[in-house]
Amino acid sequence: MVTIHTVDVPGAHLHYDVRGSGPLLVLLGAPMSAAHFAPLADALAAHHTVVTTDPRGIANSTLDDPEQDSTPELRADDVAAILDDLGADRADVFGSSGGAVTGLALVARHPGRVRTLVAHEPPVVELLPEAAEQRAAVEDIIATFHADGLEAAFGKFMANAGFTGGDAAAQGAPAQPMEPPSEQDRRDGARFLAHELRGTTRFVPDLDALRASSSRVVIGIGDESGHLLTHRTSAVLAELLGSEPVGFPGDHGGFLGAPAEFAEVLGATLVADQPAGAS
Repeated sequence: MVTIHTVDVPGAHLHYDVRGSGPLLVLLGAPMSAAHFAPLADALAAHHTVVTTDPRGIANSTLDDPEQDSTPELRADDVAAILDDLGADRADVFGSSGGAVTGLALVARHPGRVRTLVAHEPPVVELLPEAAEQRAAVEDIIATFHADGLEAAFGKFMANAGFTGGDAAAQGAPAQPMEPPSEQDRRDGARFLAHELRGTTRFVPDLDALRASSSRVVIGIGDESGHLLTHRTSAVLAELLGSEPVGFPGDHGGFLGAPAEFAEVLGATLVADQPAGAS
C-alpha cells in the first residue's frame, strides 16, 4: 500500500509517497519525480519503508514562486523537512543523478540525518578538469531552451551527457519518451532546463564535510555507463573521497530498466559494513 503525504516548507508544498516496512530509505531524483522511482520502490518495499518524492517545482510539489531556482541546498533542506514530517531522526538515502547531488548536500548540511548515502552518478562536473567548458555547455543548453524550445535543448543536453538517440530516457531527466510527452512531462522538462540544471551542475561537494561525516557515503556507477559524462564525475568523486565505487546494473538510469536487479544491489550496498543490529 502506498500512502500519499504533503508537507509545507518555506516557499514550497512538497509531495511524497511512503510504502513498505523496515528501515527508512529515501529515494531521490532531480528532476525525476516519485512516479519514476515507483518500480524500484516496489522492489525495495518488502525490506524497507521507502519514501519517494517529487522535488520542489516538479510534478505535485508546487512553488509559491514558479520562477524560483532549484538548488541542491534547497532540495536537501526539503528532504530534512520530510524526515521531520515522518518523525524520523535518520534514514538511508539513494540519490540518482541530480538526486545524488541533493544527497551530497544533505549529508553536508544536515549532519547525522543520513546513515548511508548511495550517490548514483552525480553530475558533479565542477570536479572535472574541463569544468569551465562544462559550465559553458550548460549555459548553451539553457540559452537554446529559451530560444528554440524543449526538444532542441534536450538534444544538446543528451549529446553533452554522452547519450545518443533512444538512450535519452535513461539520463534521468524528463526527456522525450517514445510516445509524445505529456503536458506534465513538458512542464517538468521546462522547469529542469530553466530553473534546475544550472544549480545542480554548479554544485561543488563539500569534501571535508563528507569525509568527516558520520554518514557512510557510497558512490554508485552503472556497469554500462563507461561512455557517459557521469561515469567520469562519479569516478573522480569516489577517488577524492578515498573510496571504491560500487557497480550497479545498467547505465545512468539502470533502475528504470531492471528495478528488481537494481534493488538487490542497492539493498546489499546498504547493509554492507554495517554493524549487526544497526538501524
